[in-house]
Amino acid sequence: MDRLRQRADFLAVANGARVSTAGFVVQARRRDDDGPIRLGFTVTKKNGTATERNRIRRRLRELVRRLPAVSLRPHSDYVLIGRRAALSCEFSKLLEDFRQALYRLDRQALKPRDANNRDE
Repeated sequence: MDRLRQRADFLAVANGARVSTAGFVVQARRRDDDGPIRLGFTVTKKNGTATERNRIRRRLRELVRRLPAVSLRPHSDYVLIGRRAALSCEFSKLLEDFRQALYRLDRQALKPRDANNRDE
């Protein structure tokens, strides 16, 4: 897995599917290339001081490390946007929320294709 680092990549993912939880928001976008899964992490300044934002970002990175890579769709970009609640939430709850968010993203990805197939 690679990291998203350029603003243009973050903006492209922002136009994709999105799932919100108490501790974070997950955005996903499927790419047309055969590249690896890419992840980006962001926390806005309204979520606290620099040390608090870094702590939120570290917790989000650990969520991704603990989850098997099989859970993420290949050839996709993901962005996790941290929220202040991620500081006080139990890590096991964050991990379960992340699993559910990925499941919901997969269901969202299937809906448009099914609707298009029915129209044909």
